[in-house]
Amino acid sequence: MDGAIAANLAQDGADWKVGVDIGGTFIDFCALEANSGRVASLKVLTTPEDPGAELMTGLALLAEREGFDPTRMTRFVHGTTVGINTIIQRKGAQLALFTNAGFEDVIELARLRMPDMYSLFCTRPEPLIPRDMVFGIPVRMRADGSESQAPDMDAVERAVATAKATGAQGIIVSFLHSWRNGAQEASVKAAIARLAPELFVFSSAEVWPVIREYERSSTAILNGYVHPRVSGYLTALEERLKGSGVPARPMLTKSNGGLMNAAEGKHACVNMLLSGTASGVIGASWLARQAGEGKILTLDIGGTSADFALIIGGEPQFGTGELIGEFPLHIPSVSVSSIGVGGGSIASVDAQGVLRVGPESAGSTPGPACYGRGGERATVTDAMVVCGWLGHTEMAYGQLKIDVGLAHRAVGDLASRLGRTVEQTAQAILDIAVSEMFVEVEKLASRAGVDLRDFTLMPFGGGGPMLGAFLARELGMKRLMAPRRPGVVSALGGLVADLRGDFIRTIFAPLSDASLPGIHSAFEALAREGRDWLAAQGHDAAAELSLSCDMRYVGQSYEIEVVVSPEWLVEGDAAAISQAFHLTHERLYDFHDPEGEIELVNARLSAVGAGPALSFPEIDEKDARAIPARRLPVYTGQRVETVDLHDRQALVPGSVFHGPAVVVQEDTTFAIPIGTQARVDRHLNLLLTFGE
Repeated sequence: MDGAIAANLAQDGADWKVGVDIGGTFIDFCALEANSGRVASLKVLTTPEDPGAELMTGLALLAEREGFDPTRMTRFVHGTTVGINTIIQRKGAQLALFTNAGFEDVIELARLRMPDMYSLFCTRPEPLIPRDMVFGIPVRMRADGSESQAPDMDAVERAVATAKATGAQGIIVSFLHSWRNGAQEASVKAAIARLAPELFVFSSAEVWPVIREYERSSTAILNGYVHPRVSGYLTALEERLKGSGVPARPMLTKSNGGLMNAAEGKHACVNMLLSGTASGVIGASWLARQAGEGKILTLDIGGTSADFALIIGGEPQFGTGELIGEFPLHIPSVSVSSIGVGGGSIASVDAQGVLRVGPESAGSTPGPACYGRGGERATVTDAMVVCGWLGHTEMAYGQLKIDVGLAHRAVGDLASRLGRTVEQTAQAILDIAVSEMFVEVEKLASRAGVDLRDFTLMPFGGGGPMLGAFLARELGMKRLMAPRRPGVVSALGGLVADLRGDFIRTIFAPLSDASLPGIHSAFEALAREGRDWLAAQGHDAAAELSLSCDMRYVGQSYEIEVVVSPEWLVEGDAAAISQAFHLTHERLYDFHDPEGEIELVNARLSAVGAGPALSFPEIDEKDARAIPARRLPVYTGQRVETVDLHDRQALVPGSVFHGPAVVVQEDTTFAIPIGTQARVDRHLNLLLTFGE
């Protein structure tokens, strides 16, 4: 947003900054009035039939309940699942692919890997572009960037006519070696625009110009596949905000944990496919730094899935190759592991009489049976209600009233098939959900090479606090930290996120003194590109540029990312870059070859423009024993016990109590098992420590 407008609004009254995140069941709002430091939050049920309508409902409710004024909004950041849901549901655009003649099978061959190497029955996903919509064009670029064969424009014209006749909405152009020289892709794209202006076209070099044709092609295909729905959604979003008098320029959360403006999101759609999960980790990282927590395992449970990530040194971890449905995403993104177990995950008994949980979800429509919105099948949420952990107050800021009878009926149907009591069946559902999360977290820890006993669990999302303490205890973790508003941490992540753009240039050269000037030139070009991108986002302050290289020993098939200091490039210090590579290789693989020849494959640059410096109030702790609001019966796994129920609003910094207990608040419910001590810190985080 323009700085002068923000200053005028701040002088005139309130200065609202709003973060919004749309999940599978709820849309979350986190609004900060910057002048007073007051924070308002809200959850609204999603409207899958009309994405975006729930946004206006939420803004209206914030105005009604909190005095929020949309015309005083100086920052609006939005995360959405429209892109990823389009891929998962396979409701994207009908595309054609133009590639080199003789390479028409590139997306079907992929990397010739089985999706599950331990299963004899696994099948590979159907490609997003069917084989009969892949057209081979006589054209060839050499690996050094020189042209071997110019594009056959007659073949292009025939392919465009056939694609149009078979219903293509857009075309992806991906030729060999376009990472080195994208001129052939650009000329064919221009020809398509002349021949069929009604079709949208993306070239692989403009989306992500990286070596390896499958990775480059699949990334461009994902971008094109979601383009019509994402572009239409964002256009409607801008119009709705403008109609509400919102002056702030809408920003979007990205898969890399940063932000971009909505105008860019309409064509760089692939950058926002993991925006929701990434912004949750960004919000958790900010909260961890505020509390001085250096090692965090995040647990984000929504209605459909449970997502896990590691935060080390207060910073999220990044990587490439995250799965979008069944397809890998090859752009930088916050590293998140997901499993199809959430609050709305449906429990069922299979043909062999085995109880299973997920991955099918009841979503927001009809939702769990206890919501009273037409759902009849038992879910994890229904199991929590049957056990007594949930259902003692209204949920989601008063939007949902729990019907205990409907939950008992749904779980009872399974209980009768299993020959168990309703409570035993509900507990079994919870145990299965926790065990499936346990397996996924153990895999994450093994890949990262960390000991989770050194980490603190941070549960968030509507369902994270319900199951987080049980998972932490199973993992042998000693501590859990739950923020004041765990249900809206993803929305908070958008509020505190920085602008962040990632840029790549494939170099593919041996690392030596002779090659260093070329590497330096590539980084200078990337730096100009990064600064220009930040300027286009409206950022006119200082930029932070982070450099890295993808490197490998000669003969290796894949490379590792190595952080590079700008001074090494300026001073021509190839030895320092080599040493950094050896150390990184040693850390990852426990060995290095000091005599080995090194190849530099890609140069990477991240351009970061810092977001607003926000802070929440801190309150000094005072020794205080928490007074329960009342006591209630809960089935704790073996028997029914009477436990304390605490209202989160009544807990002050320094409040202490012990489990088993239930803590209720506007956006979620905490289940605190026996043998647990709970304390509220000066940031209003709820800290749990577990006994042996």
